[in-house]
Parts: sequence; structure tokens; C-alpha cells
Amino acid sequence: MQQALKEWSIAIKALEQGETILLLRKGGIREEKGRFEVPFRRVLLYPTYEHQDPALLKQPNLVDRVESGWHPETIEISSIADITDVLQVSDADVVRSLLPFHIWNDRFVEERLKWKPRSPLYLLLLRVFRLPQPQKIAYQEAYGGCRSWIEIEDVAVDQTIPVLSETEYQERVSKIRSIVERSIS
Repeated sequence: MQQALKEWSIAIKALEQGETILLLRKGGIREEKGRFEVPFRRVLLYPTYEHQDPALLKQPNLVDRVESGWHPETIEISSIADITDVLQVSDADVVRSLLPFHIWNDRFVEERLKWKPRSPLYLLLLRVFRLPQPQKIAYQEAYGGCRSWIEIEDVAVDQTIPVLSETEYQERVSKIRSIVERSIS
């Protein structure tokens, strides 16, 4: 498998530990067509470090800032995810209601909503599976830049282990959908 979703390393850890199933996205600066889209439903999770900001997390002591442009020489790929739901939200109150379901704080939510204010915030719900053995790949310049989706060297994804049971995952999906759907009605 080669399609990968770039996300903060700390967010991927939270997904892999079952702490969250939710990512909040508006897309990177270099998105194709200038807007966020979800071209794949099954993706490898590619950890990034450059934009991690402790001030935007509920638990700021979990990460340190790195210099702009920094990346490790090798990247550890340890999970794959099925993106089961893609929901759009523009209402700040709805997004704030989702705070218990992700790792970011209110400031992060406000900044995401203010950036490209005419574009909705995308909620990605991911059912995550850990690889039996993390696989290291060499960093390549093509993996850099502010974009959500990249193609990386092939990673074997046999015998994955679900982070959450199907029942537990669906219970969380139902709670999140309920909050979003209340705003629509």
C-alpha cells in the first residue's frame, strides 16, 4: 500500500492508542484544486512533526516544537486506517461540542475555523489498525510540504490488528454523528 494521510505524530499516537477516532482537517496549503478532498478511504498514517504545536493541544507537555523544515531521516509507519465518515462542519459551537472526542484544545478549533473561513472543517472518522511490526521508510523530499495526501514507498499491511472493536468504534461514531446531525436539524 502506498497512499498515506499526513498528520501530526501526536495525533497518530492518539489514534493508535484508541484515545480518538477523529481528525479535524481543512487541508494543507498545497492541496490539489485548492481545497480539501478525501481521495482515498484506506490510508497509511504518516506521522509529521513540523507543525505540531504544544499550545494547540489539551496536553501541551506531550510534544516539543521542531524547526520549520525539520523531519527525521526515517519515518516509522505503524498503522493503517479506514476513513469511514467524512463530515463537514462550519458551526463553531458544534466543533466545540466535539472537544471530548479529539486531542486539540479550543484555540486549535478556533484557528482551524478562521483559516479559509468560507471552507468547512472536515471531520474524518478513522477506524485504525496497527501493523504487526512498524515499518521504517526513508524520508524523501516528495513527502514534504503542507498537503494531506502523499504516496510513499510500498508498505505491507497484512495481518493488521484493530485498535478498537467494531462495536466500540461504532458507538463513538454514533456519538459524533449525533452531535453533528443535531446542528443540521
